[in-house]
Amino acid sequence: MQQRAHAIWIIFLSFFIAYLLAIVPFPEWAMNYRPEWVPMVLIYWVMALPYRVGIGSAWVAGIILDVLEGSTLGLNALGLVIIAYVTLNLHLRLRMFSALQQAGLVLALVGINLVLGHWLQIVSGQTVSSSLMFLMAALTSAVIWPSLFQLLRHIRRSFDVH
Repeated sequence: MQQRAHAIWIIFLSFFIAYLLAIVPFPEWAMNYRPEWVPMVLIYWVMALPYRVGIGSAWVAGIILDVLEGSTLGLNALGLVIIAYVTLNLHLRLRMFSALQQAGLVLALVGINLVLGHWLQIVSGQTVSSSLMFLMAALTSAVIWPSLFQLLRHIRRSFDVH
C-alpha cells in the first residue's frame, strides 16, 4: 500500500512540473514555440499506465490547465480528453513505436489539440491571430518528446511506478 501511494505522487509531481513549465513566462516572440508540456506528460502516463491514467485524469488535468492559463473553462479539458482517448486506443501500438514514430504521433495529437483550441476560441468570440504560427508548439513538442519520454521512463522505472 505504501508503494502504491508513493507511485501516485510521482505521477502528480510530473504533472505539477508540467504545469509549472506551461505557465513560466516566455518572451512574446517565443510564445508560439512553447512546448505543450501537460499534453506530453499526459500522453506518456496514459501510454505507460493506461489503467491508472485515463480520460478522467485528462479531464481533471485540462480543467486545472484552464484555470492556470485563465482560458475558457473546459477548453483544454476537451483537448486533453481527446488526446487521452486516442492514446488509450493506441497505447499497445505506441509502446512498439520507435522514438521518431512516437514523436510523429505527438506532433499530430498536439497539433489537433492546438487547432481545436484555436477553433474554439474563434467560435467563442475571443480575439485570436490569423497566423498559423501557433502550430509551432506542436513541432517543438515533437522535437522534445524523445528526451521527455526517456526521462519519464527512467523516473517510472527508478521509483517502480506501476
